[in-house]
Order: sequence, then structure tokens, then C-alpha cells
Amino acid sequence: MNSENLNHKERMIAGLPYKAWLSGLEEDRVAVKKLIYRYNQIMPGEWDDMDALLRRILGKAGKDAYIEPPFHCDYGYNIEVGDTFYANYNLVILDVCKVRIGDNAMLGPNVAIYTAGHPIHPKTRNSGYEYGEPVTIGNNVWIGGNACIMPGVTIGDNAVIGAGSVVTHDIPANVVAVGNPCRPIREITEADRDFYARGKRFDVDDY
Repeated sequence: MNSENLNHKERMIAGLPYKAWLSGLEEDRVAVKKLIYRYNQIMPGEWDDMDALLRRILGKAGKDAYIEPPFHCDYGYNIEVGDTFYANYNLVILDVCKVRIGDNAMLGPNVAIYTAGHPIHPKTRNSGYEYGEPVTIGNNVWIGGNACIMPGVTIGDNAVIGAGSVVTHDIPANVVAVGNPCRPIREITEADRDFYARGKRFDVDDY
């Protein structure tokens, strides 16, 4: 389809420049904010209600998906998470483009995932146009607290992202990566399996 024939919602999802108050986008944001408000106010322990509401917010959620309130996002329908997904307090996802997260992912508190961007030049930026780039996070990924995942990033399976990292480029599978900008510092190997923390070997057999 010619991009000139796309409305602004379609342009947003396609990663093209768009204006966020056109083509029903403002209404979409208000609708999901109402659902998120309810989610964030649910009484602790009301697991069934929380699960049902989270599945209304997200575009796709596998079994045993859970986000600790409070949680915030732009649209919700662009977020897909796999089985056994867990995110700690204050997860923020700006999902103007797709955010896809695999199975067994764990996110620490205050993690931010951004797909949204704005032009660098001030006059262009003041025109109101913005854009998005999708984020993909693989299976078995652990993202430490206060990490920031920037637009267009892919994080490979089994990766560990250190707390406070700013992930500006793709991270390969099976590595520990830390820093600002985030970079791999070592591979994850079979030798790591017997340790629950650095230099601390398991004293149990059921891991």
C-alpha cells in the first residue's frame, strides 16, 4: 500500500512519521489510560481481576503474565508478551510501535521501554510529527532495574541487562551486558549454571 494512503494510526504502526492527535490516536490513548487506571487501583490479591484486565490492555499475553502496579503505556495493543512474563513496579512502555517480549522474561523495577522518537531539528520537531521503531526482547531475558531500552533495539535470548543500563543498540543472545551505552561484557556459559550469584554456589540440588 502506498504510504500516502495510510491514516496516521496506520503510519504510526508502520514506523512512518505521524501526528499523535489524528486518526483516533488520542481516543485510543484515553481508552487505555482508563483501563490502566483501573489496573493500578485493583486491591492486592485480586489475581483473577488483574489478569483479566491486563489481557484487555495488552495486545497479546501468554499464560502467567503479570505486571506489578503501577504500570503505564501509550496504547497497549502494540505490546505482546510471552508465557511466564514478570515485570516489577513502575514499568513504562511507550508502544507507538510493536514491543514483542518472549517467554520467561523478567523486568526489574522502573524499567522503561521506548519505541517513540522525535526529529532532531527543532523546527521539524515542532511540526508535531513523531515516529516509532519496534523493540524486540527474546526468551529468558532478565532486565535489571532502571534500565532503559531505546527505539529499534533487539535483545537476544538469554541475555542479562545490568541495572541502570541504557540500551541503544542490539544486544546478542547469551551475554551479560551493562552500561551507558549498554555493551556486552561477557558470555553466559554452562559454568554459570551452578551459581545463584557471583561466586556463590547453590547449596541445593533442585535448580
